[in-house]
Amino acid sequence: MVFVIGTDPVELGLVSSLNRPGGNVTGVTFLVNALGAKRLELLRELVPSAKIVGFLVNPANPTSESVTADTQAAARALGIELVIRNARGESDIDSAFESLAQERVNAVIIGTDQLFTSRRDQLVALAARHALPAIHYLREFADAGGLISYGASITDAYRLAGGYAGRILKGEKPADLPVQQTVKFELAINANTAKALGLTVPDKLLVAADEVIE
Repeated sequence: MVFVIGTDPVELGLVSSLNRPGGNVTGVTFLVNALGAKRLELLRELVPSAKIVGFLVNPANPTSESVTADTQAAARALGIELVIRNARGESDIDSAFESLAQERVNAVIIGTDQLFTSRRDQLVALAARHALPAIHYLREFADAGGLISYGASITDAYRLAGGYAGRILKGEKPADLPVQQTVKFELAINANTAKALGLTVPDKLLVAADEVIE
């Protein structure tokens, strides 16, 4: 088995270690969960007046507790109040956004989870409906109209996985192939969404962005 996963495969019990996976499993991790603090910093740069920030998380995700703790620590360091809302399913996402809007948060961080990936259009639409600047973890969210995204390149991760699949088909053993970590990260900004929200994107972010969607 060759996997592509956004969390720590050791923590999930898929492999015994990154260097020596063991068994019949190896693959690629892009560790999206490790970037929560960076996303909060980027969101603060884009919305410098943000004092209260919402954080949407799926508590069913096995890494939710550690990711939430890391994000809370980053928020405290920046003097930001973090309002956490849980969503386990489609209907929970709607109610979570309603609650965040009632709490008058200034912006929202979308947690990393397959549920949120599958509900990308719903999340983008809710952020627009409530006029909430939101940062996401995949470029595909910005492509769909999300304000900003920062995370690993899915394309690069699957390219690496494809290389491993080829090597295994040629006879190499998964146990001898260390789990790879993609090192390509993407910052995407949707300028149209920023304009609709009345935000001016700082030149610093425009220069740093891998893609600015006009």
